[in-house]
Amino acid sequence: MKKVITYGTFDLFHYGHMKLLERARCLGDYLIVGLSTDEFNLQKQKKSHHSYEHRKLILETIDFVNLVIPEKSWEQKVTDIKKYGVDTFVIGDDWKGKFDYLNEYCKVIYLPRTEGISSTKIKKEISDLK
Repeated sequence: MKKVITYGTFDLFHYGHMKLLERARCLGDYLIVGLSTDEFNLQKQKKSHHSYEHRKLILETIDFVNLVIPEKSWEQKVTDIKKYGVDTFVIGDDWKGKFDYLNEYCKVIYLPRTEGISSTKIKKEISDLK
């Protein structure tokens, strides 16, 4: 069984998130999603609209997402790859080069982002309506 892992905040879940997860799942048989905790998001200077628990519930309803785990730090990726026997690490290409060091443990793939959509863009559009 080929295992794939990806990480993200997945706030204001949208079709760009779905497409990324679909493409990640197509690269293997089992998809693990590392979901940034609220505490980790604060460390990254990010604030999610939805809580970790609510974002996790959304991800768990997706048939091809096999496991959702908490992402608590940048450093845990190597540990997760080893713990879950991951074959492929997938992330959006806005991170291109940042995770090349993981090639020592598994294959690293940067997938193109879905044009025209992002949680940041949605938040800005909503803010502009006020």
